This record gives sequence, C-alpha cells and structure tokens, in this order.
Amino acid sequence: MHPVVPALIAMLAVQILTSMSGTTGSVLAPIAAPDLGVQTYLVGVYVGIIYGVGAFSSATCAGFIARFGAIRVSQICMLLCASGLALGALGSVWSALIGAVLIGIAYGPSPVSSSHILARLTPASWMNLVFSAKQTGVPIGTGLSGLLLPTLAVMLGWQAAALVFAGMCLLIAVSLQPLRVSLDNDRDPNRALFALSNLLGAVRLVASDREMRRLSIISFAYAGMQTILSAFLVTYLADRLGMAIVLAGVVLAASQAIGATARVLWGLAADRFVDPMRLLSALGIGMSIMALVTATLSPSWPFALVIVVCGAFGATAAGWNGVFLAQLARLAPGRVSEAAGGSHLATFGGVMVLPPVFSLILATTGSYAIGFACVAALTCAGGLWLLIPIKSPFIKA
Repeated sequence: MHPVVPALIAMLAVQILTSMSGTTGSVLAPIAAPDLGVQTYLVGVYVGIIYGVGAFSSATCAGFIARFGAIRVSQICMLLCASGLALGALGSVWSALIGAVLIGIAYGPSPVSSSHILARLTPASWMNLVFSAKQTGVPIGTGLSGLLLPTLAVMLGWQAAALVFAGMCLLIAVSLQPLRVSLDNDRDPNRALFALSNLLGAVRLVASDREMRRLSIISFAYAGMQTILSAFLVTYLADRLGMAIVLAGVVLAASQAIGATARVLWGLAADRFVDPMRLLSALGIGMSIMALVTATLSPSWPFALVIVVCGAFGATAAGWNGVFLAQLARLAPGRVSEAAGGSHLATFGGVMVLPPVFSLILATTGSYAIGFACVAALTCAGGLWLLIPIKSPFIKA
C-alpha cells in the first residue's frame, strides 16, 4: 500500500468531522433558534465567527504543525470541535458563541495540516486527484450533517444531536494516535510557535507570486459562496418553500454528496484532461449560474427538480477546493503549510464576511434572491479573471 493511502484516509476523516462541526449550527438553526431567542438568519453571524477565527488560526498554525506534527495538531483540532459542540449544546447564546470560537480555532489548521502531510507523500502526477479526494471531506461532512442532524434532533432533541457529533470528534482524535510516529516524523521541536514571522512569512510568500495572489483573492468569493450554500440552504428551503427540516436536510445532503463526487472528478480532470485554471474558471461561472437558479425555487417545483438544481449548485460551489489547494502546493514546493496558511487568510475571509453580509441582506430586504445575486456577481467575476493567463513555472499556460 502506498503511504499516501492511510494518510489520505486519516486526513479525510478529520476534514469530515471538522466540516460536520462547522455546519452543525447551520443545520440545527430552524429548531435551535427559537430556543435561543434569535432569528434563524443570524446563523450567518455564527458562521462568520467560526471562519473569522479560522482565518487567523489558519495563518498562524504553521509553527504548531512544524513543532508538534500535523497529526498531533489534527488531534487537538478534534478536541476543540468536541468542546465547541458541547458548549453550543448548553442552550445559551453566549455558550454557542464561545463554542463557535473553539470550532473556528480548529477549522483553520485542519486543511493546512492535511496539505502538509499529503504534499510530502503524494506523487506529482496524483496531486490534483489526492487533494481533491481529501477535500471531499468538506461536502461529505456537510452532507452528513444535513442527513443525520435533523433526524437526531427530532428523535433526541437538538442539544443531544450536537453532543452525538461531539462524541464522534473525540473518537477520531483517539483513532489518529497510531499514525503519529510515522506521519509526524518531520517535526522540529525547536520551531517557534507564535512568532510574528510565521504569519508575515506566509502572507509574504503568497503575495510574492502573482498566481498565488490571484488564487487567494478568488478563493474569497468561491469560499463565501460555498459556505452560503451549506449555511443557508436548510433555512431557505424551510422558510421559503415550507419544506420540513428533515426533508430540507436530505436536499442539503444530496447537494453535498454530489459536490464530494464532483471534487474527485474535477481533480482527475485537472490531472489528466483539463487545464486547472480553466477548470476553476468554469466552476466559478457555474456556481454563479446555479446560485441564481436556486434563488428561483418555489413550492410548486417537483422535489426531484429541487434535488437536481441543488446538486448542480453543490457540484460547482463545493467542488473547487481540491484543485485550488493542489495548485498552491505546486507553486510552493517545500513551503506548502505556509502557502496554504497565507492563502487561507483570504479563503476564510470570504466565509467570515460573506455569510454575515448575506444575513444583513435578508434582514434588510427579506430577499434570498438579492443575496444570491450579489454573491454570484463576485464568483462570476473571479471565474472570468481566471481566464486571463499568468505565466507560472508550475501551472500550465
């Protein structure tokens, strides 16, 4: 067995549980919001906190990964997710917000840790495919949240449902321990943890390369759209289409399952058949179109057609990350953690800013269509920008 296989499985599990933790509040919002005494559209603020904290932790985690190892950092992330979910289950607004901070601290290092390990073990010819397969953990986790949480909430209550996910995070943390010796063998015990140079170095690395700069800026819009899909779809279907939360969760799960499958297919295509930049461009334009189509859904639409539309939305908005991270890895050989961390400042910036903006649009206009259209304008502009060639020694012109 190639050593990348167990590493990929382990990192995929971490990505899935991190994603499940990050979307738990979004999926449970229609049930939990009345108990907390808040409006459901304020879930965008909760999500913004998670990713705002995640942006900082992503950019500053390279020192921790270098010193303690990516597996140990992943274990800590799982413990933080479990703690954040448990705090959210206490049933108060303040405990939920503190829980969001803890989940955010965990959310940042998760993709950076996995990129650090997989970049060392993955042959260059497999890079897009392996990174895309690893990144399927995000839509898989979101899909499992949509599929499991509503049913658990109906059966056990929303607080118990959150605690079930917390227990799963603890289980993964323990399960990673046997891999630490083999996969954390590159750690440097003398590496500084909080040195300002870690953050500045990651930012300078990304800023010094035109292609990495462009990818990072575009990831702001793409990540924002992806998060809006996962954070608001259940609420949108329940509020505007009158769909039961369990059924709305099924639609979210279907959209993310299609997105997970698409990530692998997009990665394979980028390795074998299509220029990666043109593929990322097409995905940006495609998610813009599907956001606008989703905004036109109404109760009169057949359920099967709703699944198709939301599935196409998931295939584009949740399908770009693996190819994106593979391009960063190719542009920064030997400095993957720094490149991923620096770039994720922009990526997490998108998920920190755009969901709260979406909430503000809903609060002021009451229109999901206006919110979707505003974000679609950004992703479409990003997709068109990627059509302009920039020379790079690592990416095909």
